[in-house]
Amino acid sequence: MNSHLRVTMIQSALAWQEPATNRRQLAAHFRGLAGHTDLIVLPEMFPTGFTMAAEALAESMDGPTIGWLRGEAAALGCVITGSLIVREDGRHFNRLVWARPDGTLEHYDKRHLFRMAEEQEHFSAGVRRITVELKGWRVCPLVCYDLRFPVWSRNRGDYDLLVYVANWPAKRAHAWASLLRARAIENLSYVVGVNRVGTDGNGVSYAGDSVVLDFVGKSLSSEGGGDRVETTVLGLESLRAYRASFPAHLDADDFELKQVARAT
Repeated sequence: MNSHLRVTMIQSALAWQEPATNRRQLAAHFRGLAGHTDLIVLPEMFPTGFTMAAEALAESMDGPTIGWLRGEAAALGCVITGSLIVREDGRHFNRLVWARPDGTLEHYDKRHLFRMAEEQEHFSAGVRRITVELKGWRVCPLVCYDLRFPVWSRNRGDYDLLVYVANWPAKRAHAWASLLRARAIENLSYVVGVNRVGTDGNGVSYAGDSVVLDFVGKSLSSEGGGDRVETTVLGLESLRAYRASFPAHLDADDFELKQVARAT
């Protein structure tokens, strides 16, 4: 079994509340990736930008963006993931979708809603964390503000790669970089953080700073702003070897995660 995983970060500006425009622009970034990547990671709320207009912009799981994800994943022969606004059972979710090339989907609803933007007033919180398998890798995908909560992100021996999709403002860039590195080190895991660039409709600026980190917090990718498409190859055997030589995870504290956020 090939133990390498090719991960492509798409760091892009997003047109404010214009899903069709964003799908078209992101598809242009996909050119040339067919056969050259296993996983494409898009920013949080990639069709719209980080907007609270959930009622107006929500789509169903049969909507145009899900159809687009399925079609692009099939055409490129890889998984594509990112989050969008989804309406389900009368509620709205900031939902990360994991779209496989065979048309099947997994999803994760953002657990920690960003109260400083009153996200909790417009969206329902997720109640379960997921891990997905890709080429023998175990991947845990999370969304933006989740990064600040190490208990929710804690490796329980169930993942090799932690992925964060984000709209993380430039004014908190230091926190973004520091927390991503901490999550990699404390969880003995590769970490991928994909953020947008540009300025949104609320005047919030984003610096990008998307990055791939190894299990000791070392950057494996370039860093910085601007539109960027970058593929990084990760090695599972080197991760396993490091965990064997430095098994800090064996001394991790046991804990029970209680229900602290309601899906309202």
